[in-house]
Amino acid sequence: MADGRMTRRDFLQTGASAAAAGGLAMGIGALGPKAAQAAGASDVTKTRSYNPGMEYRRLGKTGLWISAVCLGGHWKRIETALKTVEPKEGRSPFDQNRYDVVTRCIEAGINYIDACCGAEVIAYTQAVKGRRDKIYMGFSWCETELRHPQYRTKDALLKVFEDGLKTAGLDYADLWRITMHERSGEHTEAEVREMMKALETAKKQGKARFTGFSSHDRPHIKWMIETFPTVVDVVVTPYTADSKVLPQDSVFDAVKKGNVGVFGIKPFASNSLFKGDSSSQSPHAEEDDRRARLAIRYILENPALTAPIPGLISAHQVDNVVLAVKERRQELLAEEKAELKAAGREMWANLPQDYQWLRDWEYV
Repeated sequence: MADGRMTRRDFLQTGASAAAAGGLAMGIGALGPKAAQAAGASDVTKTRSYNPGMEYRRLGKTGLWISAVCLGGHWKRIETALKTVEPKEGRSPFDQNRYDVVTRCIEAGINYIDACCGAEVIAYTQAVKGRRDKIYMGFSWCETELRHPQYRTKDALLKVFEDGLKTAGLDYADLWRITMHERSGEHTEAEVREMMKALETAKKQGKARFTGFSSHDRPHIKWMIETFPTVVDVVVTPYTADSKVLPQDSVFDAVKKGNVGVFGIKPFASNSLFKGDSSSQSPHAEEDDRRARLAIRYILENPALTAPIPGLISAHQVDNVVLAVKERRQELLAEEKAELKAAGREMWANLPQDYQWLRDWEYV
């Protein structure tokens, strides 16, 4: 890894020790470094981009220690951040922005990026060039995955994955998490089994360290976790600033039983939580920063969720969510809960038409 890249051989050679670490970490949820070491999980300090000021959570049975907040692939409203970017080394303003955001993540101990479409895979691969060993990367090429009929066989999906790795210049993916229909139950059982065969094959070939899927369909998520326990390592699914765990038949019952990692998308409901435009000049910037922190703190009160993965468009936003992780050493106070509840009501009222489906995720 002298050049900052980890090859497929590197992670295959360390696979046995990673598995042992995962076994050691069984039953340990969200821990700071001292608590993790006291529990016998000293390997947390060996995670990528480890920072003693960051909290880390075990990504289910993978044994990986993942920062309590991560970087989602989307970059909505990025135009508000590009106005002040000063490109360096021949980068475009966009590429410089992504490089700077990833740099700040690494410095703060954020160690996972979730890329769910081809443009995101390419952008973030470029942003981590020379420092691939600092970041765990989730991979999905949603344009040519299960949402499209011609890509619903094992062979077609494997070709998409292999072509995507080659296009991006990646030797492997830490996590290949196939993007399914939002309502993944619309897929036939035969299609799901083909997907699972593709994931299992990629893992055996050493091209994906771990595997999973993205779905917005709670009953179907539960069925897939229970039916394919050796393939489903990680689930990517919505969890907002106002989501609540169902007292019975929660998807998190299956998550905990199956020891599955969970990344929560849409923590801010596609920015519907905020009053401003996400620019530093917005008159609502300070209030929106506080709402973001309250949301992250609230979400992290669910120990079965590994990490929320908001799309962050500036180094300032990275600093803000990192502050939220530090603040959450205490549960939300009564007045903070009331404040977030009021913001949540505004969030639901502000949902754009194409995000009305998120209402189904108030109870999980």
